[in-house]
Formats: sequence, structure tokens, C-alpha cells
Amino acid sequence: MGMVENEEIVIVGGGIAGLATAVALKRVGFQARVLERHHELRAGGTALGLAPNAWYALRALGVDRKLTSTHQIFTKTVVTNLETGDTQAMAFPMKKDRGDDIGARYVQRKTLLKALAEELPPDTIRFSSKLISIKSETLQDSSKVTALHLDDGSIIKSKVVIGCDGVHSAVAQWLGLSQPLNSGRSAAYGLAVFPEDHGFEMLVRQYLGGSVRAGFIPLNSKEVYWFFLHKSSSFEQDTSMSPELILKEVTDNLAKDFPSDFLLVAKHTDLSTLAWGPLRFRAPWNVAFGRTQNGNVTVAGDAMHPMTPDIGQGGCSALEDAVILARCLNQAHATATESQCWVENALKRYVDERRWRAACMVAGSWLSGMVHQGGCGDRQWWSRATRWFRDRFLYKFVLPKLVNFVWTDCGDLGSPVTHGAGSK
Repeated sequence: MGMVENEEIVIVGGGIAGLATAVALKRVGFQARVLERHHELRAGGTALGLAPNAWYALRALGVDRKLTSTHQIFTKTVVTNLETGDTQAMAFPMKKDRGDDIGARYVQRKTLLKALAEELPPDTIRFSSKLISIKSETLQDSSKVTALHLDDGSIIKSKVVIGCDGVHSAVAQWLGLSQPLNSGRSAAYGLAVFPEDHGFEMLVRQYLGGSVRAGFIPLNSKEVYWFFLHKSSSFEQDTSMSPELILKEVTDNLAKDFPSDFLLVAKHTDLSTLAWGPLRFRAPWNVAFGRTQNGNVTVAGDAMHPMTPDIGQGGCSALEDAVILARCLNQAHATATESQCWVENALKRYVDERRWRAACMVAGSWLSGMVHQGGCGDRQWWSRATRWFRDRFLYKFVLPKLVNFVWTDCGDLGSPVTHGAGSK
């Protein structure tokens, strides 16, 4: 047996959900250990859109000011139908009563991770720590700990375990959640870098074809984030490790008839940022009714509710998870007696608060993707009906009604605790 360590709270995974949860716990007085299987912070994922609900969460975490000053708010999306040539402009409504600094922004993943990591003590994140197995143990005082077995032979025993280990979460699997489903669609995305000013207006551009959806968003004067969503094929599996072939497939085949602006952006891609893979999601009913908590173990972020990127809520919901999880632990601790069950009760409360909103996000993302891409099916009547609905109703009537969904404020963290398990 390898070395055995004891921790109060362990977070498995050092992505957005994991680091945000560690920051949230620190803000309310709990010290957590973060296990990250890579040797450094993961920079993959290029960029992500952060809607107002994400900025409310970042405000609660105390890191919003580090990002708002360098990232502008986007208020306009231009959508071009490549089959008809029609263009629709959609404004993202602002709510001045919520503050001038709240709106939709696009942030590089590595920038967000760095901003979160800077808020943590230097020894919080343990790199090169891959989880192999999980076991539950009962101590002599009847309390429970969870033993995490790592690939280096070491064992960490923790009173609380929070799985933030992504779509293929080992913690979610241990809890008994179903494996994420393949949506039948794939996405390629990358970061284009221009040596001089690219000259694009700072707005979101989207292009819709028969069964494809693509677009690009300028992040600043020289960097542009782009994406290309399409019906899955076997090709991306063969070229997932070859950025050159991925880019060639996109520019010379899948998007060969796209507008010149999109092709120009794609051809300026920094190949180290290029990625391609299937879009996966957990069945909404499994999020709503599945076991997302067992004793003192739970999950957050993609480990709990992996979703397709079609409404841009994956990272946003992970930030919400972090705030609400820390608040539930904080509030439960503040009213705890000598009972050993306060942590379990806190995690149950967190799951109850999150499961339905998360399930709606997953379902909404999947449905939005299918409609945006014209059904993505082999049935011609279904594809025609879906495109008809998309072109006439989605942007004019449906999406504007969903705006309030992304303006939801998850609230603050509550008052910091001053003593107790895992406190500083």
C-alpha cells in the first residue's frame, strides 16, 4: 500500500468547475485539495461564452473585476442562412438595473482558469494526480470517509469528495450516473491569430447550412475564436491527433462553400488550439432523477450535467454550481450541531437546488442544437420542418424569450465560517 494522506475536502478535477468550487469554498472558510491529473492547468477548449449568470457567479467568487476590464460585452449576433442567403440580426438585451458591467462576454479558457487559480493558496492544486478507484469506508466513530486511490499508489482519505472531473467523470460513474450520450454531432474549434488587426466588427457571426452550424467571435483586435458543428462521421476519429488534417478537412471539405470571412479566420488558426470531437450530453432525466450525491460525495460541472454547447451554458452552469455548493455547505455548517450528517444534508440541498435547472439546460442545449442544424437527421421531412421552424420562429420569437434564463442570479456565498472541519 502506498502513502495514505488525510484531507477534509477533496475536489477531483482542476478545470473550471473544480477551481471555481475551490475558490468558493475558500471564500466561506473551507480549505480544499484539488486533484488534477495533468501536470499543469488545462488550456484546452480555446474560448467560451460567459452569459450574465456566469458573471453573477464570478462576482460572488470575487474574480469578476479581473476579467470585465479586459473583455467587452457583446450585444449583437448576425445569423446568415447559407441556403437562402437571408441574414438576421439579433440583439442581446441589456438590463441596466443589473449593472453596466453585466452582459455576455467571450473569454479564453486559460485566462479564466488563471484568474481562478490565482485566488488559491499555491499548494491547493496537486498536479499529476490521476484517480484510479474510489472506496467508501466507515470509521470507528461511525463517520464515513472516502478513499481515493491514485495512479502513483498513494491513497487520499477525505470527509468530503466533489467530482469535477469532466464529461467522463470517475466520480459520476462511482455514483451510478449513466454514461453521457453521443448527440450524433461533432464540433471543431480553434483560435485564429492575426499578426495585425483582423478588422472584424466586435459581434457574433453565425452561419447555418443544411446540417451544419458555424461561426466566429473576435476576442480582441488580433485573436478570433471560431467553431464548426456538423453531423458526426468517422473522419474526426481518424484525425483527432492531427491538427493539420482537421483544419484541411474543415476548410477544403466541410466549409469549402462558406463565406470568405469564415475561411480566412479558419486559415489563421493556431494549430496548437485546434480540437475536434463528438458532442456528448447526459440524459436530462438522469440529471433530474439520477444519484448525483451519495453520502459525502457529489459532482459538479460537466461531471454532473455534461451538455452540448448550443446555448453556451456549460461553463456558466459550472460556475453556478460552485457558488451554490459552497453556500449550502456554509449555511449547513452555521446551523450544525454535533451531528455528523450536516455535510450530507448540505450536499442533498445543493443537489436539490441544482438538478432541475441543470436538466433544463441540458435539454435546452440539445434541442437548440438540433433545431439550429436543421434536425441533423436522414429524414428529409423532419429536416425541412426543423429548418422551417428555425428560419421563421427561433431567432424572432423563441430565443428572445429565453433571455431571462441566462439572467438568473445564483446569489452570493453567505457569511464566512470561522471554525470547523476544513476551515482555515
